[in-house]
Amino acid sequence: MKKIVNYALIAAAVMVIWAVPAFSQTPAKLEAVRGLDLNKYLGKWYEIAKYPNKFQKQCAGNTTATYSLKPNGRIEVLNECTKRDGTRDSAKGEAKIPDKANNAKLKVRFAPSALSFLPFVWANYWVVALGPNYEYALIGEPDRKYFWILSRKPEMSDAEYQNLLRRAESLGFVPSKVEKTPQNLEVIPGGVVEK
Repeated sequence: MKKIVNYALIAAAVMVIWAVPAFSQTPAKLEAVRGLDLNKYLGKWYEIAKYPNKFQKQCAGNTTATYSLKPNGRIEVLNECTKRDGTRDSAKGEAKIPDKANNAKLKVRFAPSALSFLPFVWANYWVVALGPNYEYALIGEPDRKYFWILSRKPEMSDAEYQNLLRRAESLGFVPSKVEKTPQNLEVIPGGVVEK
C-alpha cells in the first residue's frame, strides 16, 4: 500500500511540474505594425470595443478619438464620449513618436503640458493591427493591460468584429475581457438610451 501511495505522489509531482510551464507561459513579445502612414491614420475614429479601464468609467458610449497633426510635429488627441447623464465628456492630450524606426509605437499623455518632462505621464499607445485601407485599427501596449478596437465607421458587422477578436487573441489579448462600446446612444431627459 505504501508503495502505491509513493507512486501516486511521484506521479502527482510530475504532473504539477509538467503543468506549471503550460500555465505560466507568457504571450510572445507584442509588435506594432510596420510602415504606418501617419497622414492616413489621422482623423476621426470610433471606438467599437475596449478593455474596461478606469479613465473611461464615465463613458456610456458614442466614444470617439480624433487625431490631428500639430505644428510641432506631435499629434493632438481628442477623446470624446457621452456620459450616462447625457452630457458629453472630452479629454485633450498629445501623442509623440519616440521610436523613429517605428512610428506605430506612440506615447500619449493627458497630463498638463507642464508635466510632459516626466516619463511616467506618457503611456504606450501601439497600433498592433491595421486594416489595409485604414478602416480599422487594433490598439494595445506591450503589457496588454489596455486594448481598443477602432473603426472609421460607428458600426461594424459582427463577422468583422469576431475576426478582429480572433486577431487580437493571436496577439495575446483576451477576447472575453473586451466589451463593446455602444455608438447609437440617444440623449433623453435625465440620461441616455440605445436607439
